[in-house]
Amino acid sequence: MGIRKYHLGCTGWSLKDWVGNFFTDDAKPDDFLRQYSSVFNAVEGNTTFYNVPSRETLVKWKKATPDGFKFCFKFHRSITHEKRLDDVEDEVLTFIETFDPIEDRLGPFHIQLPPNFSIDEFQRLEKLISILPSPYHYAIEVRHSDFFNHGREEHRLNRLLKSYSIDRVIFDTRKLHAMKSEESSVLEAKKKKPNVPVRFDNTAARPFVRFVGSNDPVGNEPYLKEWAIVVADWIREGLHPYVFIHTPDKVSQPKNVRRFHQLLSDLVEIDPMPIWPIDRQNEQMNLF
Repeated sequence: MGIRKYHLGCTGWSLKDWVGNFFTDDAKPDDFLRQYSSVFNAVEGNTTFYNVPSRETLVKWKKATPDGFKFCFKFHRSITHEKRLDDVEDEVLTFIETFDPIEDRLGPFHIQLPPNFSIDEFQRLEKLISILPSPYHYAIEVRHSDFFNHGREEHRLNRLLKSYSIDRVIFDTRKLHAMKSEESSVLEAKKKKPNVPVRFDNTAARPFVRFVGSNDPVGNEPYLKEWAIVVADWIREGLHPYVFIHTPDKVSQPKNVRRFHQLLSDLVEIDPMPIWPIDRQNEQMNLF
C-alpha cells in the first residue's frame, strides 16, 4: 500500500548518492525512478525549467512509475524568466501539450516567477492564468515583496488565484536562512532560495508546500511538526496537499521526508510509508 490522501516527495529522483542508503546497493540510473516511486508518490520536476523532455523520455517515465504517482513539472524558463509571461500563449500551450503521453501522471504544473516580477507586471500574470488550459492543475510561486505585504497587492494576487482555483506555492525557507552553518551546500542554498515570509493559507484544493531545511532531520523537527499540523488540518478539510522537502545537500532529503510522514501519521490516519528499496534488499539478504 502506498501513500494516499496527500502527495509527498523530494526535489528529484536521480541522485547517485542515494545508492546504498535509499536505493539498493546495485541500483543503476535506469532503476532510480522505479525505486523512488515505490516509496514516494510525487516529485518536483525542476529539470523542465531548463530542458523539455522528449516524448520517448516521458513514456519511459510513465512506465517506471505506478498509478497515482505525480510529476509536478516546472514551466520552462523561456516562459517565466525570459519572456516574463509576455505574449506566451503559444509557448504555454506547446509546453503543456508536450506532456500528453504522461497526462495521468501530472500533478500541478509549477509556475515559478522571477524574484523581480512585481505588481507592475500583474496584468501579464492575469493574462497567463486566463489562457491556462483545463483540466490541468497549476501552482504559482511568487517571490517579490509586493506579494508578501498583507496589503492590496497580496490580496489582489490571492483573489486572482482563488477565482481560477490555482494554488499559491508556499515556500518555507525559515530554517535555511536561520542557520549559521558554513557548509558549502548550505551557503549555496541560501544564495538560491528566497528569504520570504511564509503563508499558511491555501488558495485552492491542492496546497503546494516547498520546505527547505537543514540536512539533519533533528534540526528540522520544529518546522516539520508545524507543517504536519497544517497538512493534517488540510486533509481533514478534504484538501489534497502536495509536500516537498528540500535539503541543501539533497542526500538527506529521503530521511527528512520520512520523518515528516511519521509526524503527520501521529495526527491523522494515513498509510505507513512503504519500505525503502535498501531496506527491502537487506531484509531479503537476512533470509539467507
